[in-house]
Amino acid sequence: NSVLTQPTSVSGSLGQRVTISCSGSTNNIGIVGASWYQQLPGKAPKLLVYSDGNRPSGVPDRFSGSNSGNSATLTITGLQAEDEADYYCQSVDPTLGAHTVPHLKEFIYNFSTFS
Repeated sequence: NSVLTQPTSVSGSLGQRVTISCSGSTNNIGIVGASWYQQLPGKAPKLLVYSDGNRPSGVPDRFSGSNSGNSATLTITGLQAEDEADYYCQSVDPTLGAHTVPHLKEFIYNFSTFS
């Protein structure tokens, strides 16, 4: 059972450096790391950081991601008002679905909200 655990909520002041943690296991984050998504109210989730720590084009560099052992962290440096959103960590478990295509199952669990 692959479960990723995040804090229920995280708060911060404008301009502050804020971190959101995501705890997994050796079967997911410990193997492939975690990527991060931002979901603004009424919008679809948007990819912020790939599991390797890179950002898609157009994502501000104040968002950064890192992986260490079985945990991942999203850091927002210089919190802005428009950063109020739900943040999801995502990882995959290569040990599941070995006989299915594409051999990986994705999991998005829980979220962190600035309020």
